[in-house]
Amino acid sequence: MPKSKVKREKPRERFSYDPTKVLTRLEEYGKRILEDIKAGKNPYFDIPMRGLNNVYFDEKRRVIRMGDKLSRRYFLNVAHARKFMQTLLIMAYVKRLVSEGKHASLREAYYANKHTIPGTKENTFEDQRESDPIIEDLERMLGVLREEMHLTADRRGYIYGDIVIRDGEDEFNTSKLGMGGWAVPGTVEHLHFVEVNVDYALVVETAAMADRLIEEKFPKKEKALIIATQGQASRGVRRLIHRLHYEEGLPIIVFTDGDPYGWYIYSTIKQGSINLAYLSDKLATPEAKFVGMTMDDIERYGLKNVTEKLKGIPPNKKGGPTADYKRILEEMEYPWFQNREWQRQLKMAIKMGVRIEQQALANKSLEFVAKKYLPEKINNGELLP
Repeated sequence: MPKSKVKREKPRERFSYDPTKVLTRLEEYGKRILEDIKAGKNPYFDIPMRGLNNVYFDEKRRVIRMGDKLSRRYFLNVAHARKFMQTLLIMAYVKRLVSEGKHASLREAYYANKHTIPGTKENTFEDQRESDPIIEDLERMLGVLREEMHLTADRRGYIYGDIVIRDGEDEFNTSKLGMGGWAVPGTVEHLHFVEVNVDYALVVETAAMADRLIEEKFPKKEKALIIATQGQASRGVRRLIHRLHYEEGLPIIVFTDGDPYGWYIYSTIKQGSINLAYLSDKLATPEAKFVGMTMDDIERYGLKNVTEKLKGIPPNKKGGPTADYKRILEEMEYPWFQNREWQRQLKMAIKMGVRIEQQALANKSLEFVAKKYLPEKINNGELLP
């Protein structure tokens, strides 16, 4: 078996986590509001707008970006006053967290700031559905990640491979923590990559497939880091992928099911998402490549008998397109799928009317994916853009 032809590239970013950046921005906002109040002015926040009408695709950088439209939130405005107060509460809470070097979950942030305003029956927050959007507003206002504000979500995903990570006072090799690897935390900003002895990172949609590759010793034989997303990649996993690519020069190769959901997972890792367009510079990895599953794999590897029918009604049938067919047609319109290779794959999926899971490769043998499918396609450079 030939050795991997995929090699590390020259790093293009440096470790840049700096908690003082968040504190400085918060203090700037605080001072301006205080000055407005002292001057008898109506204090306000300018918040970059979210939504489809303020999102565009940056052809040069190949990522989804947020536009420059702003909404202004005033203190002395009946329609704005509640959110203005909530914004200040969360800003003060973030300042305390970062100053004390502590982290809080989104749920904790909600409860920590929920109280009844003295002399009234009015609560500052009635539901976490009020505090979460305020935190997103702060991300856009301050130009920092939620994680840099020490606000975290649940961890999801894990990695396995010969890299040494420093996490606080702990330092460990993720290939020596058992076959379950190392669970990716909600916040990865503070991690240091002490030693990286792999040639590339293979991002895998399902934990079952990642476990298969680890059991077959694929990471060691191919000098690869396995990153299991366990479905749609979490923010922590996407940020980790971005950092490994730009700070360590690791090529990123994505391996998902051959269906509209798997292709969307790849799309999000590569170009970012509409909801988090303002974070594409920190979460997206436009140079990522796609190894499979593809529609060509079905014929090439004799997998016709282990495909599954797409859900929904095809576009050429009455009532169509719906479900999977509709989703594929939407993906065909994405600017980043406007190339010959992807258009061909998506058209084939509609024509064939089938999807193919990663685990379908077990139909050949349990070892097939680790010993033939992935090494053959990756070392021959058979990757989609």
